[in-house]
Amino acid sequence: MAATDIERGLSTAEVEERIAAGKINRNMELKTKSVRELIIENLCTLFNLINVVLAILVIMTGSFKNLTFLFVVFLNTAIGVIQSMRSKKMVDKLTLLTSKKAIAVRDGAEVELDLDQIVLDDIIRLGRGDQIPADAVVVSGEALVNESLLTGESDLIKKQPGSELMSGSFIDSGLLRARVVHVGADNYVAKINNEAKYVKKVNSEIMNALNAIVRFASIIMIPLGLALFAASVSGLWDAAGTPGDSALSWCFSELLAGRVPSSALLSTVGALLGMIPQGLVLLTSSVLAIATVRLARRKVLAQQLYCIETLARVDVLCLDKTGTITSGRMEVEGTYPLPVEGVGLAPDEAPVPVDTTVLDFALANVARATSADANETCQALLNYYADRPVEVSEPLSVIPFSSSKKWSGASFAQGSYVMGAAQFVLSERIFAQVENRVAELADTCRVLVVARVDGFTPDGDMVGEAEPVGFVTIRDEIRTSAAETIGYFNEQGVTLNVISGDDPRTVSSIARVVGVPGADAYVDATTLDTPSKIDAAVDRYHVFGRVTPQQKRELVQALKRRGHTVAMTGDGVNDVLALKEADCSVAMAAGSDAARNVAEIVLVDNDFASMPAVVAEGRRSINNLQRSASLFLTKTLFSMGLAALCIALPPYPFEPIQMTLINFFCIGAPGFVLGLEPNNARVKGSFLTNVLKRALPASVAVILAAALDIFVARVFGFSQLTLSTMCLLTSCAASVSLIWRISQPLTPLRVMLFVFVVVGILVGVIGFPELLSIANLSMGEAIILLVIVVFTCSVFFKLATMMDSLKPRRRHAATGFGRGVRVRLGRGGGKVSSTGSTAERFAKRVAADMAQRREERTTREAEARALEGVEKTQPKKKKGAGVKRSRVTKSAQGIKVSMPSKKKKK
Repeated sequence: MAATDIERGLSTAEVEERIAAGKINRNMELKTKSVRELIIENLCTLFNLINVVLAILVIMTGSFKNLTFLFVVFLNTAIGVIQSMRSKKMVDKLTLLTSKKAIAVRDGAEVELDLDQIVLDDIIRLGRGDQIPADAVVVSGEALVNESLLTGESDLIKKQPGSELMSGSFIDSGLLRARVVHVGADNYVAKINNEAKYVKKVNSEIMNALNAIVRFASIIMIPLGLALFAASVSGLWDAAGTPGDSALSWCFSELLAGRVPSSALLSTVGALLGMIPQGLVLLTSSVLAIATVRLARRKVLAQQLYCIETLARVDVLCLDKTGTITSGRMEVEGTYPLPVEGVGLAPDEAPVPVDTTVLDFALANVARATSADANETCQALLNYYADRPVEVSEPLSVIPFSSSKKWSGASFAQGSYVMGAAQFVLSERIFAQVENRVAELADTCRVLVVARVDGFTPDGDMVGEAEPVGFVTIRDEIRTSAAETIGYFNEQGVTLNVISGDDPRTVSSIARVVGVPGADAYVDATTLDTPSKIDAAVDRYHVFGRVTPQQKRELVQALKRRGHTVAMTGDGVNDVLALKEADCSVAMAAGSDAARNVAEIVLVDNDFASMPAVVAEGRRSINNLQRSASLFLTKTLFSMGLAALCIALPPYPFEPIQMTLINFFCIGAPGFVLGLEPNNARVKGSFLTNVLKRALPASVAVILAAALDIFVARVFGFSQLTLSTMCLLTSCAASVSLIWRISQPLTPLRVMLFVFVVVGILVGVIGFPELLSIANLSMGEAIILLVIVVFTCSVFFKLATMMDSLKPRRRHAATGFGRGVRVRLGRGGGKVSSTGSTAERFAKRVAADMAQRREERTTREAEARALEGVEKTQPKKKKGAGVKRSRVTKSAQGIKVSMPSKKKKK
């Protein structure tokens, strides 16, 4: 582009032409879900669907008082929606903190535009601190650019005319003008974001277990419900005198006459409700919601409830260096003076104070003299000497840092000094004398030499041969909490991998400082050019340097293929793909918008030290839920078993009021108390397996006891009231045994809970026999009941011991066979099953359709925003003048704007 074009920029007509061609800088950032999407996501679940169907059946009977179970459904849904909305609000608030303006040259004047108003070939002006809004090529000026958010490379990159600028990077120092070469989806940062735009399946054992339980219950409920309803209708038909040809025809005739068999429907719904673990779903949501509130007080935002559990289960933690282990700033590691103090002073030079080395004097004062345009190195020196007593000397002349010279300098009454890269400051002869020392220091840090010179020419060049007075080493500022936090994960047995776009030697040195095991061995990812090499490197190395965004994702995928649960931390655009791929992703609030929006956990105060708190909350949630879930699942399992039993041996032994006693004292109260107590023990085994190991023995014991009660009642002719009393007490005995077992090891709180449960049951049975429909048992009935209670408890403890002795299954996932397969290797051999399903493919199609509609809406909004930018550079129209509107349509290039044609003058 010619110089005149650089000064003039695009004209209004040229801008409108590019808008018509769809060449506008559309906002391609990853956005949070809309309020509508969040509500639909939490409302449309299988759990809610089952409860709605049951509610419709209850409404048909007219017994509205039995709709109280919907309160649990409403509360559970509300918790999910409120938590999702809270996370969205926090992330959106963080996003608004970032500047979204750019300066462009149009019609020879500089105008301020929003980023989505920039068009292709716009000339934009960029200075210190500005973020590059679109891929561009420098046309004038020069600057140092920080591309760490894109590449992970912490070194500043010099840009001059002809150099490419990547969108998302920052100008560290300098001033330039650049021509936009890519806009919208063609930008580098947009391409990375687009690769991350897929629905990530949450890897949560608790959620998967709950979904499996609900799915299983929904399958079992249909045949059991129909059979129970048929048995109930048959009983009503017998009670009505067996009118008609059959119970089925009689039932249809009653329905056609508007008489709903209410008792049959209510008894069926009551039995089916017992099969749905409503309390467990609510308890899980409540425990995880409380965990998110606790973490919020620690400045940790959990954007998804189940991510807390996932982080507690990770066995591999992948860390990004810049922004996670390091703060993203530079710091002085140390100063190393050479023995030259007081030597070679010119007659007109003032001496350096005796209590200060020449090195400290030169560093402090050169940094202060060049602070007007301080880069990261200069800022690190200013911070280092801010609280050190070094005399301030007024500079006589200042030579600012130049990327071409690679040094800066200043003259004082005490002499002239320069500071920069040794290869550029020292002559070959002098550099050869200190080369070994420079190489030694450069192993872990960036090394600058400080040298004394005779002065400077008017053009800013050094006069005389530079004489070194010492070295200063600069390194990435390591977070003060990094070593302690990494030590914590080491103690927990979590494998740590440091993945960075920076030089592998630099990454390795920082990893060693903070205590990452195996940090001495590192690999340059530029050599990992095949999938097999990446797989081999994952098994061998824990430090990876020069890693591209795509390779970060491939490394996470390789770890997951090996059966690991992987967490990834990051803050830049270059981390987005890996964050999206990881089982649990953690982002810093000060990082890029894209990283925050795809991460499940956001550290609001940018403090890596908050991670152990998240792990602790996850452990408390998982371990406590495993204890409590066994109580709720026991009821679900024995309700299914009893329903099947009572189809053959009616009637159902429990009365609703008796189930209330069991629900409160044997399930609800102990479940919520155990679910909220402190627990930082390591998570072991599968959630569903651990829960079933505890719940199955109690469920089997209750079903066997109920069968024995029914058998004894039929043999000895006990009344229905006596039978329900015996079933109630034997069920309570099994539940109390389960509470005792899951309360091990005993704590004061658990002892109090156990006493409360036992006393509560006794008070209910003895104090309120009429309310709870408790029969007055004879001596013989009491002895038989005692024998059955002892039998029930013995069966429970025997089965529980057998369950504990079972070895856990080993599960490995394998891919590469179409939709994928799952291989389960267990004690009895292996089993292969598909990971795909029709429902999953349908859900993906629905998600794709929704994404396409969002894309079309974004296109329309982008066109409107771009036209607003054009209006800023045009004079206002006079009132009353007729205005012809442009017509907007979608085209293959993106947007097509049909501008009104001008009438030709005759």
